[in-house]
Amino acid sequence: MQPSSSPNKRETRRRRKPKSICLPFADAAAYQSCMEDHVYCRAYIMKMYGRYPELFPAALAHGFTFHGFLHSKKQDLTQRRIKLKANDEQYQIRPSFMMPYLIGRIEAVEKPLYFRRWGVPFDALAYGFGRNPMYWYRAYVSLGRPSLVGTTIKAADQLPAHVLADEKHSRRRGDKVYIPTTVAQECILGADVVETAGEADLKKGYQTFREEAQQLQADYAPDTVNTDGWVPTHNAWKALFPLTTILLCFLHFVLSIKKRCRSDQGLLHLLQDKVWATYHAENRATFAQRMRRLGEWVASREMATTVKEKVLDLCAHAADFKKAYAHSGAYRTSNALDRLMDYQDRLLYTMRYFHGTPQSASLYVRAMALVWNFHPYGQKTQDKYGPGASPFQQLNGFVYHDNWLENMMIAASIKGQKA
Repeated sequence: MQPSSSPNKRETRRRRKPKSICLPFADAAAYQSCMEDHVYCRAYIMKMYGRYPELFPAALAHGFTFHGFLHSKKQDLTQRRIKLKANDEQYQIRPSFMMPYLIGRIEAVEKPLYFRRWGVPFDALAYGFGRNPMYWYRAYVSLGRPSLVGTTIKAADQLPAHVLADEKHSRRRGDKVYIPTTVAQECILGADVVETAGEADLKKGYQTFREEAQQLQADYAPDTVNTDGWVPTHNAWKALFPLTTILLCFLHFVLSIKKRCRSDQGLLHLLQDKVWATYHAENRATFAQRMRRLGEWVASREMATTVKEKVLDLCAHAADFKKAYAHSGAYRTSNALDRLMDYQDRLLYTMRYFHGTPQSASLYVRAMALVWNFHPYGQKTQDKYGPGASPFQQLNGFVYHDNWLENMMIAASIKGQKA
């Protein structure tokens, strides 16, 4: 039998518009009372719209009518439906204590999904919390469906002027794959899985970040992107954001020098002092001068050829490094990205990388990203920044709900998209 040449239904199916508005409620009783009281329900929806318009479709400003109910026997929950007067589109009101598609209540899944922050296996979650491993896998992967940018950043003026980008190497069914990752302000704002590290695939991987960011602000483009020296990465970003300045990561060059000085620790310490003194120059002119002095000093000294070549290569890229001085606040090293990619690395290793389809792999890395963006910091960090502090709270300056997962559910109302 010849294999079918028809396109995959999953790929050709038209994307459905998000139709679920998620709002905060104290508990199930408060939600049920609101749903049953026609006048109070309308007042509450308009109150939330006035306070958090980003959670609603923009056309709600022209009014709405109630449009019946949806009842779930499994969850014993009744949801209100509304119809917008502007375009007759229908939406359902989902409470923040309920997971999407009503697969479970937050109180029952919040702790297991929190443990995924450390890569606890789905079998272990089933052992500790009941259900079965596939239930927890599906619940976790479903977190990756909303827009990463729209869910994490709730106002256009919070879009980052400076970002970092790199590709995480991974495997899917034994074959190498790559995860183009975009980071800013301690949050993962872009993550996808592509088959190669070529320009075309990397452009496709980073394009999701552009599309989601431009839903918030149509002409958005970061001022700078910090990345390593991989040319296809540079070309992909130039194609997506022609006016964005690409900055080379200074740290990558330092690490390449360090790798070649392992047998001479005295030379390593001497070079590191000189290289980092150059990096910390207070202005562009001083940096250029120190770079020249560093090149002259290295050229006049006896040292291993491989070490000398790497230091001179660093000096040869002085013009690329000087660009950062024209952009206040730009990332000059990849440290902020490396910390979050370490998180990716730990979780991918615990699951022994990807075993399913490309679509499930992409949803998985997006779920990892949102769990990171909304997870509460450890106690020491909360003592510094306040109770419930998280990357989302640090970026936006507020939270919708004290519970991290309910906060995520609310932020992901209408899938974090500008409808």
